[in-house]
This record gives sequence, C-alpha cells and structure tokens, in this order.
Amino acid sequence: MNKPTKILVVFGTRPEAIKLFPVIAALKADPRFACVVCVSAQHRQMLDQVLEIAGIVPDHDLDLMRPDQTLDGLTAALLTGLGQVMDAEKPDRVMVQGDTATAMAGALAAYYRKVPVDHVEAGLRSGNILHPWPEEVNRKIIGSIASLHFAPTEVSEAALLAENVAADRVHVTGNTVIDALHWVTERIAAQPSLAGGLADLAARFAGKRIIGVTSHRRENFGGGMETIAEAIRRIADRPDVAVIFPVHLNPNVRAVMHRALGGLDNVALIEPLDYPHFARLLALADIMLTDSGGVQEEAPALGKPVLVMRETTERPEGVSAGTARLVGTDVTVIVTEMFTLLDDKAAYETMARAHNPFGDGHAASRIVELVANEVGHQA
Repeated sequence: MNKPTKILVVFGTRPEAIKLFPVIAALKADPRFACVVCVSAQHRQMLDQVLEIAGIVPDHDLDLMRPDQTLDGLTAALLTGLGQVMDAEKPDRVMVQGDTATAMAGALAAYYRKVPVDHVEAGLRSGNILHPWPEEVNRKIIGSIASLHFAPTEVSEAALLAENVAADRVHVTGNTVIDALHWVTERIAAQPSLAGGLADLAARFAGKRIIGVTSHRRENFGGGMETIAEAIRRIADRPDVAVIFPVHLNPNVRAVMHRALGGLDNVALIEPLDYPHFARLLALADIMLTDSGGVQEEAPALGKPVLVMRETTERPEGVSAGTARLVGTDVTVIVTEMFTLLDDKAAYETMARAHNPFGDGHAASRIVELVANEVGHQA
C-alpha cells in the first residue's frame, strides 16, 4: 500500500472547528490519509468547546489568542507559528476553511513552502472588500493560492470561475456545516443532557415567539452595535416575544448589549453557547436575527427564517432561495422586517419552507474523495 498522504488541517476559531470536524473525522477514518491537526486558538474558549464535543485533540496548539491584538500582529504570529509547524511536519497538503486570519495565513505559509492548499468553503464573495472585513480579502487571498477549491454551492463555484480559477480545480460539495448540524442534532436526540442548559429559558419563555440573536461582526462595532441593540429593545417591547441572545465575548459587543438590554424581562443575555446548546437554540427559535455567516446556513436546515444584519452577504444563495433577508443595521428596517415575520403567517411560512441551498449533509465525504482522487492523479 502507498504511504498515506499527510494532510495538515489548520484552523483557529469555533466556526472553522464546526465546519472542519466532519472532514477531520472522515480523514482520520480513511487509511489513505494521515491527518495532522493544528489549531491557532485565535478564539480560545469557544474553540475548545467544539474540540471537546467533536473529540478532536490537536497535534499542535499555537495558543495565539491575546486581548485586543491587532490584525497585523495576529497575522504575523500566525504566519510564523504555522510556518514552524509546517517545517516540522512536512505535510503533503494543507487544508484550511473559510475566511479567517488563520485560514489566510495557513494558505500563505503553505504557498511559501510550495505545498498544495485545499480550501473548504471556497468561492464566497460579497463583492465589497470592507464587508465583511477583513474576511472578504482573506477569502480572495486564499482563492489565489488554493489548489483545490471546495465550493459549497453553484453560486460560489461561479464566483471562482469568474476570477479565472480553472474549472477542474473547483468542485461543488455542499457546506460541511450541514454535516455538523445533522451530527450534533442526532447526538442531542440520543443524549438530551448535552443541551439541557437551555431548559430553564425554554420554560420561562413558554408560549412566546422566541427570537434567537447573534452579533459579532467587526464592521458593526460602534454605531452598528448601538443600532442593533436599539432594534432588539424595540422588538422586545412586544409582550408576545422573547429574545435569547448569547453575547459574544468581545467587549465591543458585550458592553453595548448589557448597557442597552440588561434587566429587560423578556431578553435573556446569556454567555456564548457551546455547539450542542447553539443547535438547541436554533431549534427553539422561531426566527434568527444575526450578522453571522454560519447562521445563514444552519438556520434554514431547521426551517428557521433568518434576518441578516448586514448590508451585503457572501452567501447570496440564502437570499435568493428566500431563507434569509438582508436588513442591515437600520433600526426601523430591522424592526419592520421582524414584525412582518411575527404578524404575517404567510410571509413567515414562505421563508420557513424555502429550500436550503447549502447542502445535504454529505459534503465531508465528497471532499475527502476529491482529495484522494487528486493525490491519485499526482502519484
């Protein structure tokens, strides 16, 4: 038998971990591969929660999270640290996911060593390098380096082809976040205690329409966060509504939200949720209000409409399919769109029943087989 192909999988944040653990599991179960895991810990606490539930023990942990670090400082540390890991491991291929500083630096460090890069969730584009910032440029940098581009949808495939990426380098696989969501939902069904921490809130808000909220985008820091908080306050004025908001650890988010919303009876500002509890929140919620990318993919898989508090999205498939709607950060627009979904049953059902364009839960196995084919062609 040929020597297994060594793949170094690099990630550093909770969303990356969620979207990569199905791929890591598939690689580790396949004798054609030797899978080495390196985490940057760009997000420490939230990353560790996913590693634990997924049973992943990193082979390398750079532990780079620092309070209030600059993007250039983080990027320099990532490039140096990941380069040292690659020099020690000498991988045959490097795999990155999405659009973080870790993914971008991992791709660049691999390129400096002429190691092929596999990009999971490739081809997402908003068309505006400042929204989302800095993720849009990170994606474009990785896109110019990657050897294999695993596009979640035909829209992302088309974006790569428009940038003159060779067609035989791009493969539509679906998004691995759906694989992960199916996995964790099955785990919760078999072991409800994994997500039992929301039981008290579910009982407290029984009979109310539950709005799940997440907000953490850098481009919304400052004025955007203030208007988002005001919109949530107005929504929470309704007696038939309850808001469950796991508040991001970033002080730019926490200070604003606790000042504006703390003490309101039907708003629960809670600590960030581990992955099983977040999946449980998606199941409990009637509507998700978010500026996150991943929620735009996950909520439709459970039939939950998504209002996206951003001016642009690199996931236009959800908007086109009718599962998501862009509402920006204008208070009036957010409140108006939310009330439409709360008061117009037909409008709600149209979004809830729309087809989820992001995958069928088998993306990870497709990705592993495509890499195996690539390696076989090169052998």
